[in-house]
Amino acid sequence: MSQVSETSVPAIAVTGSTGRLGGRVARRLAERRVPQKLLARNPARAPRLPGSVAMQGDYADQDAVREALVGTRTVFMVSASENADRLAQHKAFVDAVAEAGVRHLVYVSFYGAAPDATFTLARDHFHTEQHIRASGLAYTFLRDNFYAEFVPDLVGEDGVIRGPAGHGRAAFVSQDDIADAAAAVLSRPDDHAGLAYDLTGPESLTLDEAAVILSEQLGHTVTYQQETVEEAYASRASYAAPSWQLDAWVSTYTAIAHGELDGVSDAVPRLTGHPATPLAEVVRSAEG
Repeated sequence: MSQVSETSVPAIAVTGSTGRLGGRVARRLAERRVPQKLLARNPARAPRLPGSVAMQGDYADQDAVREALVGTRTVFMVSASENADRLAQHKAFVDAVAEAGVRHLVYVSFYGAAPDATFTLARDHFHTEQHIRASGLAYTFLRDNFYAEFVPDLVGEDGVIRGPAGHGRAAFVSQDDIADAAAAVLSRPDDHAGLAYDLTGPESLTLDEAAVILSEQLGHTVTYQQETVEEAYASRASYAAPSWQLDAWVSTYTAIAHGELDGVSDAVPRLTGHPATPLAEVVRSAEG
């Protein structure tokens, strides 16, 4: 991987470094010798990487965020954990970023983010984007499709994927590809100011097609069974989840059914210099 000298790169802060996506981004920046601040609710859990310093920075704690980001030029922002107050947390964090004097915010949004998106959490992403635009910050939005790494999690213990996705398609994207794209943007943020990139895998798949791929890679039969929306809510009622979470779970499938996750972008190869990773390769790597 190419390297960038410390003197040529302004200060960068990365959120979510204790998680799957933020951690991947932080490691890639370290490989590029990019100095970075790692904002975390618990700094002791942040990865120890060359050129990095861990700092306290909970999304809802505006004072801590402002203090941590003094002197920072660019911030990489992953979504807060899914909860009923996530949008409010996002807005509080964006406000603190702007007040700290940060110039550029790179935000991990969602494919098809819109106020009326079928996938309920994509609406939060839209409103976060709008808040960032209104803040006066330079911005770049990375609108990722559903994570390819999570597709095996859709399979029940009986080897069946159940949901009201119909014959719709989704272009599942690898978290490694998203991290590669993010690292490229963060290394030269000015080149990407004001832009939004749809990050997708190399093909759009139905859940029937995804089930075939999972069967081949996991070594046991996986099938997809269509549910009605009513059946989907009923089958998930036993989890006793709050209504907003049930809506999010079910709308994962209905968004696919409505074609809102269909479409392949060339953003991953353009930003990273390598092809987007197929679902089969993602599953095979995870199993290996």
